[in-house]
Amino acid sequence: MDAIRLSPPRRLSLPVSNPGGEGLMHVLDFGDPKRPVDIVFVHANGFNALTYRTLLAPLSGSLRIWAPDLRGHGATTLPAVADGRRHWHDHRDDLVALLEALEGPPVVLAGHSMGGTSALLAAAERPDRVSSLVLFDPVIWSRWAVAAFQLPLLDRIASRIPLVKNALRRRKVFDSREQAMTAYLGRGAFKGWPEMMLADYLADGLIEASDGFVLACDPAWEASNYAAQSHDPWRALKRLDRPVRVLKAETGSPCHLSDHVRSLPRLKVETVPGGTHFFPMLQADIARDALFDAAV
Repeated sequence: MDAIRLSPPRRLSLPVSNPGGEGLMHVLDFGDPKRPVDIVFVHANGFNALTYRTLLAPLSGSLRIWAPDLRGHGATTLPAVADGRRHWHDHRDDLVALLEALEGPPVVLAGHSMGGTSALLAAAERPDRVSSLVLFDPVIWSRWAVAAFQLPLLDRIASRIPLVKNALRRRKVFDSREQAMTAYLGRGAFKGWPEMMLADYLADGLIEASDGFVLACDPAWEASNYAAQSHDPWRALKRLDRPVRVLKAETGSPCHLSDHVRSLPRLKVETVPGGTHFFPMLQADIARDALFDAAV
């Protein structure tokens, strides 16, 4: 198991062309390349696929998993233009392109935070390529909040959202990876993270440049993802005829789905005891078991 846990995934590049522009989507490929893909797993805002290596790699002994870098993250080269952006349809369309490129039977589509919501939006467009969904604390606001995000007024106040302001203040350049490791370890969103997981995040989260090591996810793009909320995950849930399992944090969750939504019988919502928004990092066994249960 330790050898599987530490083995590096293969790196693939998938050409993508859609209304958001052309480029290459970087994908990590875990498991036996001779078998069909079982799970597609999508990362959270500001992170990258390699961040979740210690979560996903132990499953690769019996499953094959693709983990893409979303537009504006990691090694993906699709254009990331923040100006005028209002929703996550670009992430949705990129994941639809990935689903259409896959060979074999429908897959389990999974994701964390923004990655979970983007996976939901994509599954509603191509349900024939998806067997079920497993979403870890997806960003799903209340119905009235989603309706409010449709209003033009929201464009003018987006810059006042605390998450947006904090992202824009984020340090963008470091002298070395070691300096970044010291700056992040045990602090903020990274509090309690295993050192190996933080090292994996930085491995693909920093790009070496002439002036140092630059964040692969530009703070302006991360802020754009927080501000652009006019997509409608409730509509996607209504359209989707596939089982959806949601594991939400007990504290600080951006997921406003209740444990019982009678109008959505295929939806199952569970609260992770003691879980924060980062429970896939801090309680990886819970997330890993949910992925395994969905795929076997």
